[in-house]
Amino acid sequence: MDKNTIIGIVLMIAVFVGFSFYQSNEMEEQQKIARERARQEQFKEAQRAAELEAERMLEEAMTPEEKHQRDSLAQAEKMNAELYRHGSTLYARREGASTLDTLRNEFMTVVFDSRGGKIVDVTLENYTRYADGERTEKVQLITPGSAKFGLDIHRHEGSKALNTNDYLFDSKVERGDDYQTVTMTLPIDHDAYVQYVYTLYNTGNPSRDYLIDFTLNQHNIDPMLRRADEVVLQWKNRSNQNERSFDNEAMATTIAYFTAEDEEMEEIDADGEREHHRGLEWVAFKQQYFSSALIADDVIHAGMSFKRAKDAKQGFVKEFDSRVIIPHTAGEEQYNLALYYGPNDFKIMKDVEFKGEASHLEDLIPMGGWLIGWINRIVTIPVFHWLSDHGLGFGLIILILTILVKLVILPLTYKSYMSTAKMRAIRPEMEAINQKYPNPDDAMKKQQATMELYQKVGVSPMGGCLPLLIQMPILWAMFRFFPASIELRGQKFLWADDLSSYDSVLELPFNIPFYGDHVSLFALLMTLSIFGYSFFTYKQQAAATAGQPGAGMMKFMMVYFMPIMMLCVMNSFSSGLCYYYFLSQLFTMIIMFVIRRSVNDEKVREKLLAHKPKKKSKFQERYEEALRQQQETLNREQRRQRH
Repeated sequence: MDKNTIIGIVLMIAVFVGFSFYQSNEMEEQQKIARERARQEQFKEAQRAAELEAERMLEEAMTPEEKHQRDSLAQAEKMNAELYRHGSTLYARREGASTLDTLRNEFMTVVFDSRGGKIVDVTLENYTRYADGERTEKVQLITPGSAKFGLDIHRHEGSKALNTNDYLFDSKVERGDDYQTVTMTLPIDHDAYVQYVYTLYNTGNPSRDYLIDFTLNQHNIDPMLRRADEVVLQWKNRSNQNERSFDNEAMATTIAYFTAEDEEMEEIDADGEREHHRGLEWVAFKQQYFSSALIADDVIHAGMSFKRAKDAKQGFVKEFDSRVIIPHTAGEEQYNLALYYGPNDFKIMKDVEFKGEASHLEDLIPMGGWLIGWINRIVTIPVFHWLSDHGLGFGLIILILTILVKLVILPLTYKSYMSTAKMRAIRPEMEAINQKYPNPDDAMKKQQATMELYQKVGVSPMGGCLPLLIQMPILWAMFRFFPASIELRGQKFLWADDLSSYDSVLELPFNIPFYGDHVSLFALLMTLSIFGYSFFTYKQQAAATAGQPGAGMMKFMMVYFMPIMMLCVMNSFSSGLCYYYFLSQLFTMIIMFVIRRSVNDEKVREKLLAHKPKKKSKFQERYEEALRQQQETLNREQRRQRH
């Protein structure tokens, strides 16, 4: 053993002994701290027990008169503290019975409570909640006890905020020919008050009648604001479960806002995390098919968050919490706002205006990005509404819409098929190239020869892909349209009792991961149609891809995996959407079969072989030059390795 080894061993032993000594001292110190904490806790417990015993003995020694005097003093002290905190005017508004005022039009019933001066019940007259049997319970966007609505007031500097939601307002109702007004007034101090003026209209126009004008008046409360430049309005509510699928409804339910500068609607995503945004035109508590929105005449700011219920047993989907901040100038006493309580119906929302300006509430409806949304807004929705206005059943409307879509994309479908037919026609030439260049080292030469063949016979390898890519926006537009279409809500078709939700022909006593606890027949039919189309398509492409690496995996992914994946994904989706996809695949198979019967592969081959090559494009020339240079580089590398 040499000197360096001995020194290393000694150092290791020294480090080990030192670490053990340090750890021992550290553990002893922690144990000492733990013992001291335990001793202090025992002392506090004993002290508390002694205090309780002393209080008990004192209680037993006191006469009834002394007890009454003590309780009276404690009550007086508590009342004085509360009186100081609220002020005499607000203190008098804390207790007492509230009154309810009910306003109605043909679209909704709204109940106002004088406690808080707020809306406590909004019932939509033309919509019902989902039920397994007959649907009789109407949709409520606000239920009694779930809403909070009020201004923050600070009676004393640095004190905790009071909120007008907790006090009794004076209520006054006025009714006109086509409007009804509720005025709620809360005195806060001498010559200081807050006033809410709600106006519900009855014009017969849903875009006007689902909108409640809300005027906020405040007088001499500037000294009671937390900041001199803002009025803070707390707005909270819960969303009921109105649809069949709790998970689908929860996924669509969130808080949305519209920015004034960018004129874009955004949503908050994180459960339980508060987001703050400035320069907004409105804030909305968005559900799957209904929304509650606070619209401002001028820009507002807001801090927003939501909390999702654990499951449907909790009786709600999400709890909404927002602090709406209204910019304030000293002496300003009136703010004009509006409250929208109604359906996410494109026809209604696009015509909602406030103070003569478009509200853009229709952006709450998830129609897709700019291209997909444009297709739905300009084409799909007008056609859908035109068909529904003629009194057709929605099952028939979806059928007609599917046929129209197929007619529009028929040229692309034909071009895609012809591209596949051309690839089949030149299979002998492709096999000859594969036999000529069997060596993997000749991959560049093989690719160059293949490109020359394509150019010679006039075949584009992208000819089958481009038509499919062009179709994708239309297919995706349908995917976004059907789940968002409130017109399908509650509509029955065949065995489906609600085309906006999944159809269930069998409830399972257990949950299958990635599938669910029910069997959707429309989803099964859609899966079978996808399988049939995939199998048919693969057979057409098999001749062109036979012998190529990965052909077996391609068949598995295309024919089997994709339909199964779609079944798992779509089992809980809208039955209207599954029905559309079923029809779409069915018609596609029919169209492809007709085209297949009308196209002669031999004639296609003769035409390709008689094709006169066109002059190469600059892109083709650059591409072939790049392939040639890559081949030369590869050849040089191979020669270098051999030498």
